[in-house]
Amino acid sequence: MDFGRVIGRVVLTRKDPKLEGLKLLVVQPINEHYEDQGQPLIAVDSVGAGASETVCYTTSRDASWPFGGESPIDACVTGIIDITTIDKTIGVDES
Repeated sequence: MDFGRVIGRVVLTRKDPKLEGLKLLVVQPINEHYEDQGQPLIAVDSVGAGASETVCYTTSRDASWPFGGESPIDACVTGIIDITTIDKTIGVDES
């Protein structure tokens, strides 16, 4: 699972019938400092995310699971992030 920010929507006049009724979002991947990382991607929205929201998304075969696993989906928004905290002491060797 990765973090991203919703930067737009995609509207299609024709698409695979298994995608009918699904909202497509443009997601900009971000790192743990909320900085852009890599190229934007198109993800199916499974949680009702909106513009500028920080989200978590998954890619590959796992992305189709919220829709029964049979849809032609490569990326899916699976959550809306409200708050993140990072404990910088985890994994630090004190010896």
